[in-house]
Amino acid sequence: MRKQTKNSPRPNTLDVITMGCSKNLVDSERLLRMFGDAGFEVRHNPEEPHAAQVVVNTCGFIGDAKQESIDMILECLEAKKAGKIGQLSVMGCLAERYRKELPAELPEVDRWYGKFDWPTLLQDVTGKAAAEDRARPWERQLTTGPHFAYIKIAEGCDRFCGFCAIPLITGRMHSRPIEEIADEVRSLVASGTDEFNIIAQDLSSYGKDLYGHKALAELVQTLADIPGVEWLRLHYAYPADFPYDVLPVMARNANVCKYLDIALQHVSDNVLKNMRRHITGDETRRLLERIRREVPGIHIRTTLMTGYPGEGDKEFDELLDFVREQRFERMGAFAYCEEEDTFAARNLPDEVPQEVKDDRLDRLMELQEKISLELQEEKIGRTLRVVCDSEDEEFFVCRSEFDSPEVDPEILVSKAGAPYPLRRGEFYNVTVREAYPFELIAEIAEETNE
Repeated sequence: MRKQTKNSPRPNTLDVITMGCSKNLVDSERLLRMFGDAGFEVRHNPEEPHAAQVVVNTCGFIGDAKQESIDMILECLEAKKAGKIGQLSVMGCLAERYRKELPAELPEVDRWYGKFDWPTLLQDVTGKAAAEDRARPWERQLTTGPHFAYIKIAEGCDRFCGFCAIPLITGRMHSRPIEEIADEVRSLVASGTDEFNIIAQDLSSYGKDLYGHKALAELVQTLADIPGVEWLRLHYAYPADFPYDVLPVMARNANVCKYLDIALQHVSDNVLKNMRRHITGDETRRLLERIRREVPGIHIRTTLMTGYPGEGDKEFDELLDFVREQRFERMGAFAYCEEEDTFAARNLPDEVPQEVKDDRLDRLMELQEKISLELQEEKIGRTLRVVCDSEDEEFFVCRSEFDSPEVDPEILVSKAGAPYPLRRGEFYNVTVREAYPFELIAEIAEETNE
């Protein structure tokens, strides 16, 4: 039995640390709810882990994310040695992918779980199974709001892109029924949530495994019809076989944000073929043109990659021209990192030097920063509807329908000039006065708040 010291954690305490994407966050929130219902005092992402039970929910997508997860595990093991942590468990994508290797390399970790077997953790810790509510399997403790939440509508992916290990980790796509998702949203609305970020590895294929056809449009319309839903925002659509019937749903429903997160990765036909993306550069352009035509004012967020096998100077110049031409409102990018067991790792030599990948990434993001500033400046003088997320010493921190939490620009309203305090989770009309590449400065509009 561990000797108690003044630094020893209190019994029945749990800290959960989430690495990676919002899909992981949903799993962490479910775990927090399970332990909270069992009488544990729970915390999410504490500044310093200090609990009887600590769980690291890992990411295994790319090299940097994997290293961050490993570093966090090692940091927690040091805290365990110091007596600040009772037991350490690891779950999530990295643990799923390296089920055999990691326990052998890090035997000090008390328990290992993958992407799907973590619900047994409570029983393994306490000897008692979690209270299971089969009618409400989505129950969780929100860490985001309570005014906004992520809604995970599917798990897994059937695409098998050349660079991506996600299907190796999560398996084939499994969609949740529309009725169950709608019940979850109604439950969250009843508890005060009114903004919903719809997430999946591949939104475009939602429903094919359940209904035999793509059902994203039906799902979005069902959710938009729920009273109390103020904003729905769509994340992680796939460009090939895009469900065009969702566009009129977005256009006619005011509570469906004019926003789409769709990872394009590249535009060169040669690179797209090597990536196994099943789309050409011209088809990508036609897709974007139709999205913008059918949903006027939409803000598109995309992700691009530099240095993938087959990307020479010509292909990269084509990518730069594509970004200049499309003027994406939101864009992220990363340099290719070979992932073992993927198609690219098995079949395509990683011939682009790292310094070239990084230089191309820098040039791409410098271009996007310039474009972002120009697009942001076009908003000066416009009145936008925003939600207040938080506040600091000088500003109320807000977002518009065009801004997804944590990844997109913020809209800052000066406290000194505000006629009244803004409340977290409430909506307001603001007028943009200054623009920067990744933030706007605004003031309360003359109209009254909503």
